[in-house]
Amino acid sequence: MGTAPGTGCEDPSAEVLAEAAAAFGLLAAPARLHIVWALAQGESDVTGLAERVGGALPAVSQHLTKLKLAGLVRSRREGRRQVYYVDTAEQGAVVEVVHHLVARLAERETSRTAPMRRLPAS
Repeated sequence: MGTAPGTGCEDPSAEVLAEAAAAFGLLAAPARLHIVWALAQGESDVTGLAERVGGALPAVSQHLTKLKLAGLVRSRREGRRQVYYVDTAEQGAVVEVVHHLVARLAERETSRTAPMRRLPAS
């Protein structure tokens, strides 16, 4: 491990970088990105997520399992339901990056598809 010049901060180990790359790799799938986006807005069970992201229940469940293994999503049991959420204390920075990027891209898309306004004639 090296140290960044002038900062005194040590570079992360190869193992830490590999784990981070794997987590970001999971977010490269549009369905998983949508799930994290949805859970950043509030917790949900798998049925609610499947309806929101437009995926089949088994597929959304598999995505959640992978996101959970990567530590990006957590769950808790409420009766017979498993409720999923993003632990903002642990993953707040990742969620912030996802939110910022997706929001920026959505704004860009909206500005491209918005009809051009004509200036009133003087």
